[in-house]
Amino acid sequence: MGLDRIDAVAMVGVGGLLSTATALETAVVAAALGGFLFSVAAWRLYGGRPWEAAGWLCWVGAAVSAGLGADTPAVLVAVVGFVVLGIVLLLGGRTGVLVDVWSIEQEPNR
Repeated sequence: MGLDRIDAVAMVGVGGLLSTATALETAVVAAALGGFLFSVAAWRLYGGRPWEAAGWLCWVGAAVSAGLGADTPAVLVAVVGFVVLGIVLLLGGRTGVLVDVWSIEQEPNR
């Protein structure tokens, strides 16, 4: 369950985008963060890790929800829910708890 290159890029990218939050409007930062997280999800899916890609897509949902504004409790619940679901999917895929349902294992011809 070690970190790879995509994880390092994601950490640096998210940190960089969040550091711009004080200088830019919330909607701009949320849109940039959502786009970046979507690209990370695509990299994970292309790399053969569908559960991790689903987790990253949940974080895209969190970024979009945060862009709506955290004024109401419903938006706060949506952000927290997406973040928690993303963590569960990411860790479940990495630890092998969530089985690989996308691969097809063919039985040898008998």
